[in-house]
Amino acid sequence: MPRVTLAPASPPVQHKEYLLRLYVAGETAKSVAALANLRRICESHLAGRYSIEVIDLIANPQLAAGDQILALPTLVRRLPEPMTKIIGNLSNEERVLVGLDLLTVG
Repeated sequence: MPRVTLAPASPPVQHKEYLLRLYVAGETAKSVAALANLRRICESHLAGRYSIEVIDLIANPQLAAGDQILALPTLVRRLPEPMTKIIGNLSNEERVLVGLDLLTVG
């Protein structure tokens, strides 16, 4: 019978969890587009490793101060650190991936 040598198992890859906050102003076209774009990007690149918290500043304007929100919609990556912000409707996927640190531009 031939001898079989098994290679040692490689250690499991540690995947970062992403905690994302999307600040919006009600159900505007930009807000709806930003959320749809974010969900699409996250499902394509972070499936099972992200959570999205949508914060409507029309309903809770005092929450803008915590992350120093100056424009809407704004995506804030809380985790992994460091915190980053992306302003706009998130339609430019490459810009969002760079902002989330999932793509490097060289």
